[in-house]
This record gives sequence, structure tokens and C-alpha cells, in this order.
Amino acid sequence: MRIIPAIDLIDGKCVRLEKGDYDKKKVYNEDPLEVARSFEDHGIEYLHLVDLDGARSQQIVNYRILEKIATKTALKIDFGGGLKKSEDLRIAFESGASQVTGGSIAVKDKEVFTGWLDRYGADKIILGADARDGKIAVSGWQEATDLELFDFVQSYYEEGIRYVICTDISKDGMLGGPAFDLYAELLQRTGNEEKEDLKLVASGGISDISELPKLAAIGCEGTIVGKALYEGRIGLKELESYILGNRPE
Repeated sequence: MRIIPAIDLIDGKCVRLEKGDYDKKKVYNEDPLEVARSFEDHGIEYLHLVDLDGARSQQIVNYRILEKIATKTALKIDFGGGLKKSEDLRIAFESGASQVTGGSIAVKDKEVFTGWLDRYGADKIILGADARDGKIAVSGWQEATDLELFDFVQSYYEEGIRYVICTDISKDGMLGGPAFDLYAELLQRTGNEEKEDLKLVASGGISDISELPKLAAIGCEGTIVGKALYEGRIGLKELESYILGNRPE
């Protein structure tokens, strides 16, 4: 299972929110590159970079920071937040993103999102499936929909999506543990015997290193770790040891 630390960006700074609430913002570092380098120094290979300014303004904003991290580290970056137009995707990939995540656009304009999938392929496009009480939420989690999480993911699985980042919004930033049951059910209910398995990345609520093997046992392909790192609930050396201990020989 891949371990993917998160950097959320507002005004070019590394921040964390609670349950996606922009009014509950805490700045952890004013230099995202410094944070990214600290991850890389501890054996981490992946980064989840979220443009919260972009999510709120409906267009890519913090691409310069993406470019800086991509050129000054070897991290494989998945980038999301505010990607609405094909031009946004072009900028993100040209700025160094390895993958991009689309959430709101997958809800509001399926034709555009599936067009990205056709153009760039299933290894480059991640479906962002963020849910509150089992229903998809969009626009930086500020807008609720009537779409059921399981139906939403299955529909895009049938369209060819393989990578899905799923966040239980009620868990995000709360350090109360991830939504184990939700992820287990999502993996159980999504799929087709004739097609490649869903690559589910769990996000939200990670509070302790002991939760990581449980998510791996469920079948999660990756796990995003955010506030637990910034609050010292999980140390970078501790995470490094976990990664080294679970690498194939």
C-alpha cells in the first residue's frame, strides 16, 4: 500500500482544514517545498497536493508551487483542486503532476471528465469521490449533491476509471480514525470480474500508524496522511520505518 502525505495549499501556504471548512484553517508551514523535501528525506515517494484556492475559485491557482516541488524533488505528485477545463489539466501536467484528481468536474460535466480519461488514460486521471453521509459533495466540499457514493464510483469504474481517492468528509482533519467500513464496502461493491480491480486510495481521519496495516488488509491501494503528520501523531521516522518494512524484497 502506498503512503501518500498531503499538502493542502491556501495563499501558497501549507494548511489543514477541519471537515473541509475554510473557516477552520490552520497554517502549518509557509514553505510547501520545505515540507515536501522533508517527506522525500524520509523515503516517501508520493505526494497528494491540493489547491484549495483552486477548489474555491473553480480554476487552477497554485500551479507555480506544483512546478517548484516537481522540479526540486523526485516526488510523484497527484494534483487536485479546481481542475475544470482541459487548459487546467494541461497546466497541471506541464507543471509536473504525475496524476490529476477530478471531483467536482466528474459530477458536473461527465463528458469533459471522460474525455480527459480517454485522452490521458486511467493511470493519469484519478476520480475524487468525497462523501458526507454517503452522498457526494463537490466544490471544495461546500456543495452537497444527491449522488450516492457507491453508484457514483461504480459508474465511473464502468467508464474505465481505476484510481479513486475517497474521503469521508466527516473524518477529515478530525484525527478520529479512517472510515474502515466505508472503504471495505466500496471495494466489495465496485468492480467486475472481467476488469482490473479498483485502486482505492483512502483519505481522511488517519490518526495513528496502527491504522495503516488495517487499511492495507482491507485492500486499499494507497492511503493519504495529513493532519496526523503535522500534529505529530505520526512521526516521519516512524512512517519511514513502516514504508521500509513493507517494501517488497
